[in-house]
Amino acid sequence: MKPLSKEGKTIFEIKEDFLLDNKPFKILSGAIHYFRIHPDDWYHSLYNLKALGFNTVETYVPWNMHEPTKGNFCFDGILDLERFLKIAQEMGLYAIVRPSPYICAEWEFGGLPAWLLNENCQIRTSDPDYLIHVDAYYDVLMAKLSPYQLSQGGNILMMQVENEYGSFGEEKEYLRTMVKLMRQKGIDLPFFTSDGPWRATLRAGSMIEDDILTTGNFGSKAKENFTSMQAFFDEYDKKWPLMCMEFWDGWFNRWQEPIVEREPEELAEAIHEVLELGSINLYMFHGGTNFGFMNGCSARRQTDLPQITSYDYGAPLNEEGNPTEKYYAISRMLHHYYPEIQQKEPLVKESMTMKGIPLTAKVSLFATIDAISRPVSSVYPKTMEELGQNTGYLLYRTIISKDADKEKIRMIDGRDRAQLFVDYEWVATQNQNEIGEDIFIWQKEEGSQLDLLMENMGRVNYGPKLLADTQRKGLRQGVMADLHFVTNWQQFCLPFETSQTIDFTGKWEEGVPSFYQFDTEIEDPRDCFIDLSGFGKGIVFVNDVNIGRFWEVGPTLSLYIPKGYLNPGNNKIVIFETEGRYQPKINLLAVPVFKTMKEG
Repeated sequence: MKPLSKEGKTIFEIKEDFLLDNKPFKILSGAIHYFRIHPDDWYHSLYNLKALGFNTVETYVPWNMHEPTKGNFCFDGILDLERFLKIAQEMGLYAIVRPSPYICAEWEFGGLPAWLLNENCQIRTSDPDYLIHVDAYYDVLMAKLSPYQLSQGGNILMMQVENEYGSFGEEKEYLRTMVKLMRQKGIDLPFFTSDGPWRATLRAGSMIEDDILTTGNFGSKAKENFTSMQAFFDEYDKKWPLMCMEFWDGWFNRWQEPIVEREPEELAEAIHEVLELGSINLYMFHGGTNFGFMNGCSARRQTDLPQITSYDYGAPLNEEGNPTEKYYAISRMLHHYYPEIQQKEPLVKESMTMKGIPLTAKVSLFATIDAISRPVSSVYPKTMEELGQNTGYLLYRTIISKDADKEKIRMIDGRDRAQLFVDYEWVATQNQNEIGEDIFIWQKEEGSQLDLLMENMGRVNYGPKLLADTQRKGLRQGVMADLHFVTNWQQFCLPFETSQTIDFTGKWEEGVPSFYQFDTEIEDPRDCFIDLSGFGKGIVFVNDVNIGRFWEVGPTLSLYIPKGYLNPGNNKIVIFETEGRYQPKINLLAVPVFKTMKEG
């Protein structure tokens, strides 16, 4: 396929087959989320998709990144969606865009902005208060996407209405409103829905009666799943092409669980089974990284399970974007069954190793708290959302009276992880399933200072717990001493959007949350992984960019650093560690570090 020209307009239609200029077209698509990959690496990933013989790239659009605070929009840097689409078009790749307000994607709150929790609205419904916010967002987003439609000389084939709605609701009027909003804002290309391939989700989440294409999401048993979808089509006398909009070629990973793996040759044959019957979008082709605090969380009846920073996903391209054995297995399969598909050698980036980078400064959180946050006072503790904070940490502080030598403290309804300190000494750590259990303290004197560090470990990205009241973070009710609620609190917001305000001239105390700075000169920066073995839990800044969370429970013990976040010359790495564990030197490695974990 020649590079797509903005002057020449291609016509894409959905009839009994996908048609490009009236000719049958099999969509060979791979998912690459621009917001999970450093912009310097977009070309690399898109080139490798094209080199494999694929013709289309698919991406979600994360509302919470593009409108992080109400009415304030961001589309630059890693969020420059237009540049991503331009690079794909210049390379000769079509695009499928999924701009649904909700994306799931193992992403913080499924892509919904946390500020919606303060708006008293029912998300993913036709609630007018919710739709006002979607409408305002779509005013900005669709103006950027509209020029990239095929009808405008761009490369977007089609767009998604909502994402796996059949696994959440069945309100057709809401789905029709989504279509209406996009049409009103200049989108004239075909729409589709994507859901699980069984009847219940297809019936609830599809718009088949509105003649909008229904696609399915699955990772194996293509014949069985396509048969189920075809039976649903037949009920409505629809003669549509079959497409798996998310063919799961790997899986995401959670803390304290083994890495999910899939055998390359088996995957290649499973993809062939799809292609014999229809079109495909590999989810993921390049997974990338949940930089900052953007990892999602799996909802469970009792304790939710946060996902890790790496979104490697076991995809054909690994976290840094280089081809894996899966890539080559798929390439061989395509060459065998479809020799007419043009393929090229993929690009491979070099990584680097740099060991023994020394610690240059350290300071405890308590010693620098006044430099990085201004306290907000209230009688009772406020949640993160009430304080206007989306993600990160919150430090709660109060003075407690001494009523007995041994006193009982309880946190009532806190999310997600809590560390309790009395007079700057650690007393207890409670994870989500432990919050509410008794904590006993012994005060040295009357009027001790109680500090409570709460971490938002990620909002759920799927299921009924998306409903607003379940996803507020921090202290949701309060702290009880004996049988009464403690009052008069100070709250220090710690969103950690920057590391620049940390004052390293303060005191460092052993065993408390602290910051550690490492400085190094790099002549020729390359991709690498920072080895965090020997640290407990926390986050890492590289040249003031929050590259994500780490945790010694595994399965990963390192974080990926794209070369685009490194400087030729001086580089500053700051680690915020909450468990009181650190190393005097750190290593940058060419490969990731994993913790050995047993299944089950």
